[in-house]
Amino acid sequence: MNETTIKHLISTGLPCSTIEVTGDGRHWYATIVSEAFKNKRLIQRHQMVYATLGDRMKTDEIHALSMKTLTPDEALTQV
Repeated sequence: MNETTIKHLISTGLPCSTIEVTGDGRHWYATIVSEAFKNKRLIQRHQMVYATLGDRMKTDEIHALSMKTLTPDEALTQV
């Protein structure tokens, strides 16, 4: 698994304006900006991302994924 593949999986399943992924091949960190996160709690946002990755989290293809999930408006205030 690599950054490009993870970005592709997430962006295929979730409309994103920005996705940044870094990691060492097992442990990953992602910043994901999507309008779909609007009015969603943090756990709901993470569940939406996990859904795009399917069984890859369960089969250990992606051992760990830490993420920051933001709406476009929230991303503007993070600058």
